[in-house]
Amino acid sequence: MHKNRLSGLVAATYTPLRDDGTVNLDIVDPFVEHLFNNGVSGLYVCGSTGEGMSLTIAERKATAEAFVRASGGRLPVIVQVGHNSLAEARGLAGHAQEIGADIISATCPSYHKVGSAGGLTDCMIEVAGGAPDLPFYYYHIPALTGSNLDVLEFLKRGGEKIQNLVGLKYTDTKLFEFQECCELDDGRFDVVWGCDEMLLGALATGATGAIGSTYNIASGLYRRIISAFDQADFAQARRWQSLSVKMIRTMNGYPFHPAMKAVLELRGFAMGGCRLPQGRLTCDEIIRLKAELQSIGFFDWSQDGPNPGTTQ
Repeated sequence: MHKNRLSGLVAATYTPLRDDGTVNLDIVDPFVEHLFNNGVSGLYVCGSTGEGMSLTIAERKATAEAFVRASGGRLPVIVQVGHNSLAEARGLAGHAQEIGADIISATCPSYHKVGSAGGLTDCMIEVAGGAPDLPFYYYHIPALTGSNLDVLEFLKRGGEKIQNLVGLKYTDTKLFEFQECCELDDGRFDVVWGCDEMLLGALATGATGAIGSTYNIASGLYRRIISAFDQADFAQARRWQSLSVKMIRTMNGYPFHPAMKAVLELRGFAMGGCRLPQGRLTCDEIIRLKAELQSIGFFDWSQDGPNPGTTQ
């Protein structure tokens, strides 16, 4: 069903918000242009990064529509439709198909935990069936859903019962499990990596595509990691991956997604803060974050341009 696998860097997009907390879709067009011009190869909309779980159904639909329009067919748009209500998730899947999205993806319900691969398969049959003409990627993120089940077993079961299941967004740190999923049935499934600070390890394990938050602000750095890996220049690849680790460690000194939105604001995109309970950074925190990022050379090596040089 899905001949063209995801490759390169797929940005898990942020949803712009105004100061009053309402969705600001006017920012979507210039934001997508920024991502396109910086080498991003796809858009993952309304996921964890995009606060899909904190938006209303109407807001999720409007946000998905805005990103599909802004992409204009230049980048594949993956719409994350997961919801605690499977009926709502199925409806969001149908909406994504109607508006011309390229792919749907979904987390599992997270309030009442999914306890088995069979139960997860039953849930995803309901969701994926809402958009039978679109490829479906299950979104495995146990740290947030609390469903730390055997995802390999899910692929085996789901592959038999979910007609449009083509892949997995793997947001965990178990490289051995990721490799097993990649190799299942001679590479039947498109397994996409989702942990930015471990991209190099994933490439060595077989990843060809990755979905992540920090690709919004540092795509140039990650494309250098991929290029160095492809050229078997592993020393350079490790050095640039180390810069990613330093950047993410810096971001993690603050609430992560509000910090990311603050950096995008420094780049000229009025993203606002995040919905509660995440909130937004104070002015003092933004000043401190900027200084900390400057100290590691972030604004020199994060985007396209000269190689990072000898930044420590």
